[in-house]
Amino acid sequence: MSPSTQPTVLPQSLPPQPVPDADTQGFWAATASGTLAMCHCTDPTCGLWMMPPLDACRKCAAPTRFDEVSGAGTIYTFIIQRQAAVSGYLDNLPYVVGIIELDEQRGLRLPGRILDIAPEDVVCDMRVQATLESLPGGDYVVPVFRKQ
Repeated sequence: MSPSTQPTVLPQSLPPQPVPDADTQGFWAATASGTLAMCHCTDPTCGLWMMPPLDACRKCAAPTRFDEVSGAGTIYTFIIQRQAAVSGYLDNLPYVVGIIELDEQRGLRLPGRILDIAPEDVVCDMRVQATLESLPGGDYVVPVFRKQ
C-alpha cells in the first residue's frame, strides 16, 4: 500500500502502553533485548525471586538485579474476557488473561495473555511457555503465554 492508502490506526485500537519506573526498568530492558528477566536477590544464600520488583530483597534486604528466567510455568488462575473493555483488544474477543506461576520459584507469578488456546480449553495448572511479542503502538515487547 502507498502511504496515502494505508489504513489509519486510531488511538482506541491500540493497547495501553507500559509506564516503566526505576523498579521495572530492568524487566523492560530485558524484554527489549529478547529475554524474560525477573527481579532476583543477589545473596546466594537467599536467592528469592520477586514480583513486583524491589531494589532490596524483601526477605534478607540484599540488593536485587534482573536475571533471566525460563518463561515456563503453570496457569495459576485466569479470566476469559468476553466483553470489550480494553482498547487494543476490542476486536479480539474472547481472549484469555492469566497469572502464570513460573517454574523458578513457587509464588513467582507473572500476568499475561494466553494465546493459541481456545478459551474453553484453558484450565488451571496447564503448562505454558512465555514468548515475547511486540506490543502494537509503541516500542515495548511483552511476554505472552502458549501451551507447552
